[in-house]
Amino acid sequence: MILAAGWPIWPLIASSILALAIVIERYLSLTDAKIAPAGLTKAVIDNLSDGLPPQDSIVQLERNSLLGKVLASALQTRSQDATADEADLRVAVYQAGRLAAQTLELRLTTLATIASAAPLMGLLGTVVGLIEIFGAQSPGSVGGNPAQLAQGISIALYNTAFGLIVAIPALVFWRYFRARADAYLLQLESSADHLMRRMRAMDAP
Repeated sequence: MILAAGWPIWPLIASSILALAIVIERYLSLTDAKIAPAGLTKAVIDNLSDGLPPQDSIVQLERNSLLGKVLASALQTRSQDATADEADLRVAVYQAGRLAAQTLELRLTTLATIASAAPLMGLLGTVVGLIEIFGAQSPGSVGGNPAQLAQGISIALYNTAFGLIVAIPALVFWRYFRARADAYLLQLESSADHLMRRMRAMDAP
């Protein structure tokens, strides 16, 4: 099938390999352990009852997970500047949140591009195949060999079929990973808000 479809199918094969690699990488990366471990926010907030954690604990929290980086950004700001107010803390959390959002959405744009482009590449391959088929027909023949013509058209349609085979799973996985990324981002925002409220309570007289 691949050899019969001609050169236009090779970009589709390369796209399918790239899409598969992205799916595997995102599946292994978008996990609770790497993004938002269970109980981490509660543990950080509970530890604030004894005051700000030491610097090594903040660094360890930052390396723990993506949620740890967001929470550590507020703690690090307050640790470095005891006079930092709520606005300063929110700026630090906002910047950490933007970096977290970029990490969550990493390579998803490429996956969406493959999902959109694969059917077009398949259609291009089919059009190229049809041009070659009809261009090979003898000018003096009337319709040529119908069986041979039908077989040529069938082979040309391999590209369209393969393009859809690549595009449909890529689109499904893109929507799935996009939903997971949005859910994690909402969880990070909620956890950061809880930490901010706890730190504001600490500042209250």
